[in-house]
Amino acid sequence: MTARIVVLGGGVGGTLVSNLLARKLSRSAAEITVVDATGRHIYQPGWLYVPFGLEKPENLVKRERSLLSRKVRLVVDRVVKIDADARRVVLAEGAPLEYDYLVVAAGARLAPEAVPGYEEAAHNFYNAENALRLRAALYGFGGGTVVVGVADIPYKCPPAPLEFTFMLEDYLKQRGLRDRTKIVYLSPLNRVFTIETVSQMVTPLLEERGVEYRLFFNTESIDPVAKVVRSMEGEEEQYDLLVLVPPHRGAPVVVESGLGDQQGWLPTDRETLQVKGRPEIYALGDATDLPVSKSGSAAHFQAKVVADRIADAVHGKQPAAKYDGHVLCFLETGYGQATQLAFDYEHPPQPPRPSRFYHYEKMLFNRTYWYIVPRGIV
Repeated sequence: MTARIVVLGGGVGGTLVSNLLARKLSRSAAEITVVDATGRHIYQPGWLYVPFGLEKPENLVKRERSLLSRKVRLVVDRVVKIDADARRVVLAEGAPLEYDYLVVAAGARLAPEAVPGYEEAAHNFYNAENALRLRAALYGFGGGTVVVGVADIPYKCPPAPLEFTFMLEDYLKQRGLRDRTKIVYLSPLNRVFTIETVSQMVTPLLEERGVEYRLFFNTESIDPVAKVVRSMEGEEEQYDLLVLVPPHRGAPVVVESGLGDQQGWLPTDRETLQVKGRPEIYALGDATDLPVSKSGSAAHFQAKVVADRIADAVHGKQPAAKYDGHVLCFLETGYGQATQLAFDYEHPPQPPRPSRFYHYEKMLFNRTYWYIVPRGIV
């Protein structure tokens, strides 16, 4: 009997798990279908570089079909509902898809509407439109106060707002604007980064570069007229330019299907990556509620576990692969330098001193991503 495997989402996790399954399973053993609303694959870490003119949006998007194995069917359509009891995915236009195994790699969505005033006042770099808008704002900036921060957690790519801050400080110095600019970083936590060991490394760097930071600043609202950010704790921060990571929520289909928690994240077993109470459904990447970063790196390592477990099940074996929380990513620190963050559930990162080596390693990865990661070469 041919196993029906449906993968929701054509990002790094969905693409990689599909290609790995195609490699592990014959056509007679499994029928693999990827459903994606746009049919486009986006390299999201690249958006960070667009505001500074270091990357072009068109270089960050490719056709999903071009990245998938010929053994994988691609359906470009929007998922309306996951009927878990019937093991069926309902689409907006096409016929429903029945499945034996479902992989939810639907990602996260930006929820700027959760912060009053956000859409009128704040910038971010989490998609092409916003990154280009921010690039224009930076180009027209002549000095003043730039406030950078995180409105809520969790959010995609945890190092990104700090990376932006370091790169911004470098950028302003290159433009001769650093002496005329105050930079303030807002964190909703008791430290500047979610992981303590990383915070211990980056906090002195912020101080060395004259970047002020406010801790326990949980954004409540923004006044676009007065140009003030207000926190739930009753604090205020004035700005001339505001760059704020918006709140993130789970994919709407997860919420509408009754599978997620209050914010739409899927309750996921931290080792097997199966949705709790639904052993035939796997989740990976940003869609999960796992205590690891919502990043392409996490999805990369999780996809390998999901593919191994489903392939074993299809072959009649007891799935043995387990995810240990492994994540490996970089953190840009400006001035052509970066550091590396490698960690898992049991071992926090011990970031090395920033150097050009890690910056060049990240640049190399950015350039080779299309050829190695989605196809499962690394």
